[in-house]
Amino acid sequence: MSTLALRGPARVIVLQHRRALWIAGALAVAGVVLLAASVWWNSGTADTYADSGCVFLDTSPRCVAAFDDMLSHQAWLRDVLRFAGIAMMVLPAAIGAFVAGPMIGRELESGTYRLAWSQSVSPARWLLTKLAVPAAITVVAVPVLSAVYAWCRTSPDTDRLAWYDTTVYAATGTLPTASALLGIALGALAALLVRRTLLAMSITALVYGAVALTLGAVRSSLWAVTTVVTPLNATPADLPGSTLFVGGGLMAGEQQLSGETCYRDPVPELVDRCLADHHITGTYTDYHPASHFWPLQLVGTGIVLVLTAVAVALAFRVLRRRHA
Repeated sequence: MSTLALRGPARVIVLQHRRALWIAGALAVAGVVLLAASVWWNSGTADTYADSGCVFLDTSPRCVAAFDDMLSHQAWLRDVLRFAGIAMMVLPAAIGAFVAGPMIGRELESGTYRLAWSQSVSPARWLLTKLAVPAAITVVAVPVLSAVYAWCRTSPDTDRLAWYDTTVYAATGTLPTASALLGIALGALAALLVRRTLLAMSITALVYGAVALTLGAVRSSLWAVTTVVTPLNATPADLPGSTLFVGGGLMAGEQQLSGETCYRDPVPELVDRCLADHHITGTYTDYHPASHFWPLQLVGTGIVLVLTAVAVALAFRVLRRRHA
């Protein structure tokens, strides 16, 4: 973002924190380069193994070495993607801590905000700028990082992490950008409430972590599951690939019962009697197929954006009450 194109408080903010912005930008570019280089370095390993003429059960030293080399490359790329996903999970809390601390908390703690307010900048405009600048950077940068991560994960040479893996789910789709915006809003609210740099940063990280953990715990219930019913003693139906298993149990007509209802006792006679007494007709399995990724993402994104709007509204309310 060129400071020449900015005016007023926005330009001041960029100039004040240009070093931190340059460091953050350098880290983001380094992350993109690392991911792209990892995919490039591992590209073709599966094809190389296929062209070697070896098969999976071939135990010749040449084929064993080729197979181990392919697996080691895939495992290495898998680890890179997992650590990149963890970084994307931590990113919203880091952005929120930056807003809570150096951007807002420090000015409130030191009293330098009075200088801006004395130069025809109202408190509301001051806070709006403090929110708008990091938000603008976020909605540009975070989708790029998420798209690069998603592209790297689709590499045919990757021992792929499943779409429902915690790191993958938090690093792809629309959720990373919404989560970063929530971090900004929470950071502003915490700074206005406590007016202390380190305390505001700590509160932001803790509150965001609690929200992220809660949403992760209820994620599978944000969209209706797909249910497969299998008649009793029949071969269970094969679930589609990359499936998030949610739960299962016994079917008594149209009623769903826990699997422990009859299978707690290992004695076959008692199990058969229990099945008959409860009129069990089959078993059921609840799961989310890969096609549920976007519905789950969009519902989760909507919840996060609502929380963001609430946090922003509370931040302006706190500002008005204390500096009306």
